[in-house]
Amino acid sequence: MKQIKVQASPSYYACEIGVYDRLPSLMVGGKVGRALLVHGQRSLEAAKSFLPSFDQIDVYFEQYVGECSLMEIERLTKLGNEKGCDVIIGLGGGKVMDLAKAVANEMNVPVVLLPTLASQCAAWTPLSVIYSDAGDYLKYTTFLKNPWVVLIEPTIIASSPLSYLRAGIGDTLAKWYEAKSLTKELDNMRVPVKLSLLTANLCQELILKESEQALVALTQKEVTSSLLTIIETNIMAGGLVGGLGDEFGRIAAAHSIHNALTQFEETHHFLHGEKVAYGILVQLALEGELEEIEKLLPFYQKVGLPVSLKELGLKQNGEVFEAIAKKALLPNESIHFMSQSFTTTQVVHGIQTVETYKK
Repeated sequence: MKQIKVQASPSYYACEIGVYDRLPSLMVGGKVGRALLVHGQRSLEAAKSFLPSFDQIDVYFEQYVGECSLMEIERLTKLGNEKGCDVIIGLGGGKVMDLAKAVANEMNVPVVLLPTLASQCAAWTPLSVIYSDAGDYLKYTTFLKNPWVVLIEPTIIASSPLSYLRAGIGDTLAKWYEAKSLTKELDNMRVPVKLSLLTANLCQELILKESEQALVALTQKEVTSSLLTIIETNIMAGGLVGGLGDEFGRIAAAHSIHNALTQFEETHHFLHGEKVAYGILVQLALEGELEEIEKLLPFYQKVGLPVSLKELGLKQNGEVFEAIAKKALLPNESIHFMSQSFTTTQVVHGIQTVETYKK
């Protein structure tokens, strides 16, 4: 079996109402005194009433611009160095989490992550997804160090847009289908990988069971047990899959389809997890798992995940199918982590299967 590295979790994690009140003592205990707090505009507006006063440390607030791109990482790294910051704080969604991690890695300082959305596991994982300034996927980069502190204020997420939690449901659901695919040919599955697969299976179980009620709670801005379950499934359990299983718990064809979809401007306003959810269906078609597609379609329709390219704003024709297939099969794509090799024709056929499947 290949070597694996286990980077299971942040050093400190908590998800509770009022959890931001722990920030000052954590900073003092961690012997940091100057922070660059990277945020989005809407995330700061949502979280500012929950943030404590930072009396014992200097905090510089900086709004991120555009994408988690190489240019933006360079800009924020330069700013952090100029300010003499010894910790980076990320406040916001997945792009802010990835930016904060990348900047902290460049500066070789710890990172504190305060996710205001539960749209993926970016707050948990030691990696960043890098996009071009125009929003096209470029690569993902892994780091040796895990996040130092992750704090989730569920009241903020309970007031977040429905689409982000739904996207997190789609992205986390992929953990099971991709991990299952990446591990099915292993003869000798080591304990961390077994734990990763068990966690991925738990993700699927909890998502299918609790998602509808969690989305109802979000529309009512209530922190319920179902909402807490889905928040922690999307962020913590989803992150544990890759943290425990390394490359056997990360990404496969579903994410390659996502990456291929980013080439179309029509898809840029759709969230990462929405496109990954569509990718799950294509991956299942490639694997011949048509019964699983049939099982998932009613769930997708109940929670509002896309089941066709039309729902993603794209035309359903051969030209689009082939463009998706070709980009999904680029040499650096995660579809190649699967034990089976695929051709452009096979990927096109997989897309056609999803597009024409009874719905």
